[in-house]
Amino acid sequence: MIRRLGVVDQSPVSTGSTPAQALQNSIDLAKRCEALGYHRYWVAEHHSSHALAGSAPEILVGQLAAATKTIRVGSGGVMLTHYSAYKVAEQWRMLHALFPNRIDLGLGRAPGSDQTTAAALAKGPGALSAEHYPAQINELAAFLRDEPNPTGPFRDVRATPITEGAPAIWLLASSAGSAGIAAHLGLPLVWAHFIAQGPGQETVDAYRANYQPSPEYPHPIVMLATGAICAETQQEAAYVASSVQRWRASGPTSPIPEPAPPGTPLPGSNNPLFVNQRVNKPLLLGTPAYVKDELESLADSFGADEVLLITITHDHAARVRSYELLADAFDLTRS
Repeated sequence: MIRRLGVVDQSPVSTGSTPAQALQNSIDLAKRCEALGYHRYWVAEHHSSHALAGSAPEILVGQLAAATKTIRVGSGGVMLTHYSAYKVAEQWRMLHALFPNRIDLGLGRAPGSDQTTAAALAKGPGALSAEHYPAQINELAAFLRDEPNPTGPFRDVRATPITEGAPAIWLLASSAGSAGIAAHLGLPLVWAHFIAQGPGQETVDAYRANYQPSPEYPHPIVMLATGAICAETQQEAAYVASSVQRWRASGPTSPIPEPAPPGTPLPGSNNPLFVNQRVNKPLLLGTPAYVKDELESLADSFGADEVLLITITHDHAARVRSYELLADAFDLTRS
């Protein structure tokens, strides 16, 4: 049974709007979701995109936390292979110092962009390849705990500001490789169902079976992230969802288009990404009762009691309404 709902926000830019407005929409949505009773609000990292405005989660998280009071705020996620573990540790220690016990640091190793943009991000003498990702996570975790390696070259370096506690680390995964790293390092897992190729239950089961307990996390923890669009009727949900379907089918490089007029065939509508299969539904759409039932079934199949929802629409009001309807369906506690 789902105990908590949260949000992953990719700050979508709609046709006729601007990236600046998309970021203001993210701040507005975070405040609304806090009032609705959502537990977390995470923002993604994408680069060189005309469709998704969130290129710097460490900055946007500070704005979201300042605009809210109690909801946990974090990244879904920081693409660690692009950066120095030490610099990331200081950025997120700063956020934790400003907003104690509210900051989540979700980490990933996907490029968050095309390969040319990834090369631009990695440019410099300190750039590391993906095989260094586990070591980077260990280094980052040590800096966040204020426990540098006493025999390493950075034994006298401390990530500041130094305060009590630290941001919570989560590892994002859409493959067996990343899930295996989370199990080996003893860290909580967020299964990115909305982008994963295949159902993923076997991968999550393997994470639990191979989990190596850590001091902070003696037991495996699984959270699920999946796409959902909710409206008062199935027909309205399909209409609202047609904008993101058109966007994905045409190649997600341009701003989010308007919904397709009723009866318009969708390009790529036979793509498995958009087929409502019982097990694998990267995009759930429908009425509150239907989406709630499908989310419960999906979460149960993964053994997850917390779900993060990704909702992309052309109109901000439709996105807000989707989260409102699901908050009511799950009887979240409003403030």
